[in-house]
Amino acid sequence: MESRRWFLRATGGGGAAVALAGGGFLVGQRAGGTTEVPVPGGLPFTFGVRGFRCALDVPDAMRPWRDRVAGREDAGVHDGDGVRMFRWRGRLHDHPVGQIQYGLENLAAHRRTGDPFFLARARAQADRVVARRHERRGAWFFPYPFDFTHDVHTGIAYEAPWYSGMAQGEALSLFAQLAQVAEVPAAERGRYRRAADGAFRSLLVGDDGAPWVVARDEAGHLWIHEYPVDPPGTSDHTYNGFMFAALGLWDYYALTRSPLAADLFDGSLTTLVANFRNMRNPGWLSHYCRAHAIPTTSYHPVHVTLLRQLSWLSGSELLAAQSDLLADDYPAPSLGKDGGRVHLAEGTHALLRFDDDGAVTATRTLELVRPAEATASHRIRVRGHDVHYLLTDGPGDGWYVAERYPSAYLRGEWCASDYRPARRARVPAGVSVVCRRGGEERTVTYPRDTPVRYDRRAVVDGRVMLRAADGDVRGWWLPGSQLRAA
Repeated sequence: MESRRWFLRATGGGGAAVALAGGGFLVGQRAGGTTEVPVPGGLPFTFGVRGFRCALDVPDAMRPWRDRVAGREDAGVHDGDGVRMFRWRGRLHDHPVGQIQYGLENLAAHRRTGDPFFLARARAQADRVVARRHERRGAWFFPYPFDFTHDVHTGIAYEAPWYSGMAQGEALSLFAQLAQVAEVPAAERGRYRRAADGAFRSLLVGDDGAPWVVARDEAGHLWIHEYPVDPPGTSDHTYNGFMFAALGLWDYYALTRSPLAADLFDGSLTTLVANFRNMRNPGWLSHYCRAHAIPTTSYHPVHVTLLRQLSWLSGSELLAAQSDLLADDYPAPSLGKDGGRVHLAEGTHALLRFDDDGAVTATRTLELVRPAEATASHRIRVRGHDVHYLLTDGPGDGWYVAERYPSAYLRGEWCASDYRPARRARVPAGVSVVCRRGGEERTVTYPRDTPVRYDRRAVVDGRVMLRAADGDVRGWWLPGSQLRAA
């Protein structure tokens, strides 16, 4: 990735690709008649970029919102039209992000099953969001119709109606995806295209008027704010909402090839890279937002997944590496309902118990005269410590044991991440690398540094391993500790 930084110039009226036909004005309904308001035609301000691109040669499974699939039964609260609702202070409300995400999940279910039931339910969510739009500043904004105060993050208190950049960006994904579904009638696809255009224009107006969701920080970086706060500059800079909005920019670009969407996508990823040190909390959970720096159990895996998806959508090895760092800081702890099998070598093993803050509350020693196995329910980073297994049977039942290859390791492949495109590394000259594939092993040694590409990373039998994608070791797992950066 080109590391040089430059700045975009805000364009003028040349953004015709996103303007509606009819002289550059949006005709909006107002009480007392129609009012013509100027349509924004360019970027709202200059911001830092690094040259990230919208890569379109992305397999469908790696495109936005393919991994969250709705079930036929709706476990959430919904109304008689099948639209997802939000219960707040004893009343049901429309919730744009909730409805948009549910629409995208139903659209994913339709792709997977071909069942028109899911498409109809996805469209019901989209149609509700469109029907409740507010036309402001030449753009479509999707209101939250209830007062809201954040319970944890100070400074976030809204009176209805209020607006969120997360909703604006996710609406781009829902509308742009529906506009490309062959089973939707052509006229309706055109309506969703217009809805996507209206949502996109909300990202072309800055914080010099109201409403707004887009601003530039003190370093000149672009932000799409999940919680925009006046006066500008006092928002909390929430990470996950920003990344979800960036997915919408890719979806809109895939639909329209808008250069403005490409520029905003570039600026968004540039901001994430510039703020990664603020997001990351080495050896522990990442922070929810820049302002409060509060580690969050629920959003850390979201950050891992979104950075990985954005690496696929941009072809960026840098974003993939950042996703891996977060995953190593705090790997997904659960090993599923059946758990995993831990190999315990012959010898002495220290067993521990911890409190919620990572302090050791009890210790004991397990002596094994021969190798043994036990079931673990979790592979978890204990605060202030390395990764440990929580054993659930045998003499270590209820105790933690540290992951230490080859003394104690979890059998099989865990915490996997795929790369697109394959990432680059090299095998140093003269190093004997033991490669694995299934139950096979082979050792390779090269007389000179040898490049290798890898398309998958996982913890395999307790070690970080990389799956080679080319060369004479293609398809084999290589220990990550033995490879070097390309």
